[in-house]
Amino acid sequence: MGVDKISLEKEPVKIAEGIYWVGYSDENRGLHCNPYLIIEGEEAVLIDGGNRDDFSTVMLKILRTGLVPSQITRLIYQHYDPDLCGSLPQLESIINNDALRIISHAENNVFIHYYSAKTKKLDYRQLNNHYDFATGRRLEFYGTPYCHLPGSFVTYDTQTKTLFSSDLFGSFDDRWTLMLELGEACDECRDRKKCLENTANCPIKGIVKFHQIIMTSNNALTNALDTIEKLDIERIATQHGSIISTKEDVKTIIGHLRSIENIGIDLLLAGEFI
Repeated sequence: MGVDKISLEKEPVKIAEGIYWVGYSDENRGLHCNPYLIIEGEEAVLIDGGNRDDFSTVMLKILRTGLVPSQITRLIYQHYDPDLCGSLPQLESIINNDALRIISHAENNVFIHYYSAKTKKLDYRQLNNHYDFATGRRLEFYGTPYCHLPGSFVTYDTQTKTLFSSDLFGSFDDRWTLMLELGEACDECRDRKKCLENTANCPIKGIVKFHQIIMTSNNALTNALDTIEKLDIERIATQHGSIISTKEDVKTIIGHLRSIENIGIDLLLAGEFI
């Protein structure tokens, strides 16, 4: 899916049935944030809504889908970092709907409360690990503890087989693209220091570096990947980095993540932490 730079700055991008990327690109950051909007019938859900400074960009894209903000009935926060939750007060104000609820995890809700105490906060486990739209479309929630926070989880849309992966599968990107662009040789690559296709920018390196620094340990990442591999995934909508848009690329990235020797505390104890 090719999207030009000007469109990315101003327009939402439909990535699957009813699912829109409403994020923002900043070439000066090297870390790109990806809020997602799911519209189903007369309802909508916003996942990892973004930080305070980028609220106007995100909301403009939401409005350009034709949605009325009050139709957003759920805000899903897959952990509590400010790049996800910073715009919560602005969202509450413009949505202005007494039926609005936040879905997260009890460990996250303690901290999300400090962004705003206004909206009632639900623990996804109290919802039997799912949320159903009025049409029956279902979002399922799966815990990925310590990837990178105790209450981290991922969200799976059963209708489009889209996984909203939060920080998992994220990346540090000097040359960001909305859709991940892997070459045919990436699946066979075993030495990330030397690209088999001789490309100047290896997308795998940014993903590996991100997980080594952001995730807490090899055990935590392995547990999360074991959970994710049980799902039938068509695409992964990451909160940072690029969207992984094919089953083949999902498998390739999982293989590279499983091959990382030292992650988080393991990296530190090995004397490699920078």
